[in-house]
Amino acid sequence: MPDPSLVRFRAVVHGALAHLETRRQEINDLNVFPVADGDTGDNMALTLQAVLEEVETLAAIDDRTLDEIGREEVYDRIARAALLGARGNSGVILSQLVRGAAEELISRPGELIDPIMISSAMGRAAQRAYASVRMPAEGTMLTVMRVMAAAAATALVDIDNPRLGSEWNAELQNRLIADVLEQAIAAGEVAVKEGPELLPVLKEAGVVDAGGYAVTIIFAGVVAALRGGEAPDLDHYAPARTHAKVSHPEHESSTYRYCTNFAVTGHGLESQRFIPLLENIGDSVLVVGDQQTLKIHVHTDDPATATSVFDGAGEVSRLDVADMHAQVVQREARMAAGGGAQQRTGALAVVSAAGVGELFRSFGVQPLDGGPTMNPSTYDLLAGIHEVAAEEVVVLPNSPNVIMAAERAADLSDKTVRVLPLRSMQAGLAAAVALQSTADAAVNADAMLAAAAQIRTGAVAPAARVDPAGRYGIGDAVGFVDDELVAWGQPRDTLRGVLEALASGAELITCIAGQGAPLGEDAVASLLDGGVELEWEHGGQPSYWWLLSAE
Repeated sequence: MPDPSLVRFRAVVHGALAHLETRRQEINDLNVFPVADGDTGDNMALTLQAVLEEVETLAAIDDRTLDEIGREEVYDRIARAALLGARGNSGVILSQLVRGAAEELISRPGELIDPIMISSAMGRAAQRAYASVRMPAEGTMLTVMRVMAAAAATALVDIDNPRLGSEWNAELQNRLIADVLEQAIAAGEVAVKEGPELLPVLKEAGVVDAGGYAVTIIFAGVVAALRGGEAPDLDHYAPARTHAKVSHPEHESSTYRYCTNFAVTGHGLESQRFIPLLENIGDSVLVVGDQQTLKIHVHTDDPATATSVFDGAGEVSRLDVADMHAQVVQREARMAAGGGAQQRTGALAVVSAAGVGELFRSFGVQPLDGGPTMNPSTYDLLAGIHEVAAEEVVVLPNSPNVIMAAERAADLSDKTVRVLPLRSMQAGLAAAVALQSTADAAVNADAMLAAAAQIRTGAVAPAARVDPAGRYGIGDAVGFVDDELVAWGQPRDTLRGVLEALASGAELITCIAGQGAPLGEDAVASLLDGGVELEWEHGGQPSYWWLLSAE
């Protein structure tokens, strides 16, 4: 945290999350402890995302400093956000790292955030995390954080004046803190590599601890934000590169099926009272928080019984249940696939419905659900990029709303990424046909853009508003060719108008039917001239009855 400005604090949290997202899937694939469920990267990213959203909410209020808002209020809101956003063992422990660091940073109101305070915050974060776990295991993220905190304290010796005073300026502050953190990260890397010697299950599986590795990545992202440049280099530990074995670690949670997470809000909540009750029905129990809010994590076969433990004590919310048996199978499949040659280039397509996603998947393109409004966040896109099992990625935004966010995600990614300026699902599908997994991203981008340029696109949708010119009302059909309105009125007549405009000189019309489309395949085919072939697909997209392309 560079100074008392929440705006700058937001930049640091943003940097941490962005860098974590670049290796999110790699972290997932390393995950074997306590259960090989392959979600450590996801869980830690969700926790940091919750923190970032709360910081953004605070920073958007106005330009006040931490002390003007009140460090207690900032602490309460950020710690609570981390707690409620946490999922899984790793996410809950990360929330406690955040809580411990925040406790230290609010303890000295009026003081600048300097290397001494950062070192103290890291130490308290490690203490808080250890205290949250009933039986701490060395070789995990707990060990890595403790080692990093100790290294940060040692690094203070090398700084002539680690306490900032009247000579303070932002550039000096950022540099001093980044220097301390970089030494801590170096020590953390050593601890990550030594983890398998401390935790046999890691050694057996041939991996390092996923959570510990993630902690070093998070701090590397902080350093990048402080320096306004690249993050410190960290080794990769992807199982495909380290030839990690698919492992079923000998851990008691292998007998339980559901990773169960939820929050409880109330008054006078005593965390220790509930732990034995949860241990009667499961394991990997974590109960953390305060007397008003608790976050619960437990592996169990009976999530309903886990929540019933808190009947009468408080209100249960944010229930999240994951099938760990299914997650283990999915992880094994990913790792088995990684044992072969990885494709050089893959593609990611933003889609508005599952049916359209399956069409892209049939061409070997990974779909990303953009929601009905096609508005995924930069972090959604970044995570999607890194789930593509390829060294290089071509992104198909398929909407003008997505292009800028995709370009930002490409900038943040450590993969080679090319974003194609495609503005429709139809153009994206035409481009997908040209994907060549053995060619690089640049070659693919050229070929895919050329393929998209060979089609004309059209669409028919129900009007969402009244036309000021009086041509149509809400619910009437409106038809487009490319971005030009060409027909309106009844669905059949409007569709006929669009098809006539598209069919001129075309051999094939592709029609992707959406939700509530009032005409079926035969009716649509009857509107075409006999010399034009119809290819019919069901996309299920909202907002558009038919998406059309001609070639």
